[in-house]
Parts: sequence; C-alpha cells; structure tokens
Amino acid sequence: MTRIHYVECNTSHEQNFVIDVPIGTHWLLVINKTPAQFWVNGDLKEYPAHSATLYSPHQKVYYRACADQFVNDWIRFESNEPYITESSLPFGVPFFLNDPDYCRKLFELLVIEHNFNRDYKESSMDCLLRTLFNKLLESYFQADIMPQYYPLLKLRIAIQNHPGDYWTVSKMADYLRISPGYLQNIYKKTFGISCMDDVINSRIRMAKEYLIHNTQSIAEIASLSGYHNVEHFCRQFKQITGHSPRNFQKLVNN
Repeated sequence: MTRIHYVECNTSHEQNFVIDVPIGTHWLLVINKTPAQFWVNGDLKEYPAHSATLYSPHQKVYYRACADQFVNDWIRFESNEPYITESSLPFGVPFFLNDPDYCRKLFELLVIEHNFNRDYKESSMDCLLRTLFNKLLESYFQADIMPQYYPLLKLRIAIQNHPGDYWTVSKMADYLRISPGYLQNIYKKTFGISCMDDVINSRIRMAKEYLIHNTQSIAEIASLSGYHNVEHFCRQFKQITGHSPRNFQKLVNN
C-alpha cells in the first residue's frame, strides 16, 4: 500500500532555495530540472539537470539551488510495496534520467490524480508510480548517457510519431545541428538501428495499420506513410514483411 502525502510538478524556486531535513521523514523522490547541489556521502556535490534522487524514510535530506533558479518535480509518500522498499535504486545519490520528458508527464498525471477525488484514484496513482519507478530503474542501469542523448531521443520520438514526414539524414542532422556522418554514427550506437532504418520501420508499421483498419487504396496508403512512389513502397513493404501490401491485407482479413 502506498500513501502519497504531496506531489508537485515543475515547481520553481529562487536561487537561495535550500531543503535541509537532518533526519528525514517519509520516502522522497526529487527530480531536479536545473543544476543543484546535493549532500552525498558527507560532501556537497553539484549534479546536472535531469537527475533523480530517492531518499528512504528518516534519511538525511539536503539539497540546494546552485543557479539563478531551481526547478524540480518531487513526491513525498509512505509505502510498504516491495518495488519501492526493495528497490535497487541508490538512496540519497542522484543519477541521470534517460527520458526526463516521460517522467515529467508521469508527474503531471500524478499531480492531477492526487488533487482530484476520482473513482479510481488510488489504483491510477499506484499504476503511475509503478511506471515511474520502472523508468527510474531503466535510467539507473543504463550505461553512461552521452550529452546528445536527449536531443536524439526527441528526434526518434518525432520520427515514430510522424513517420510520414519527409525525413532525410541531412534534415535530421540539421535538426540536431550536427554533421550527417556524426548523426548516423551516434544514432546507431544509441538505439541499435540506423536513423533511416528507423524511419522505414516506422513507415511500414504505420502502413500496416492503414492496411488493416482503413479502406484507402494502396497508393493512398503509400502517400500517407511518406512514400511518393507506390512501387518503392511496395518493394520496401515486401522486403520487411515478406508480403506485398495487398497480400498482407488479404492475410489479415482472412
């Protein structure tokens, strides 16, 4: 069972902001969106934006702003759930988030659920908190995050959300303000797939949805999926799925 006492998202403080609780209280999770100083292992250390820190009950809590402004998400709660009490996350030691935007959205939803008495409030908050801890674990056990990771992640999300757009290596490189060659190198290294293969896979995935659930012609589906040439679309579709678009549609319908 988990009881959330307070949760805030995108809270802004002045440059003299300090939290100092020598013996702590409940569980506390802090995600700093600006650089901040944290008391870690008997010393005050500076950590960059997009770091998460989990404090266990009765643990010393000390952190402060180290820039003109301090912005954070935070949640204070009680819990006896094993995914929290037996977590592999470090206590009181900040670590980098690999997807801060995803965590921000979860915090926004937690704030909404906490502040409104809806029918499924408790179960909704439990699901959101479990998901948040899953994302924290993913971040903690991921290898060192390169400085370009966050822009790369935004680019990949844009590709997968809008695969029908006109994507080229040059356009993607301009998006990140790096060279095309460097983009291809770090994209493959980060996600295990080339940027153009990611575009193609996303387009074929979209085309499958259109073929299964819509009534457009093959030419219309090709256009919606980002292809200006139907033959090229059919060739790539068969190369990836093993079927032509028409045969794929027949197989699904049968």
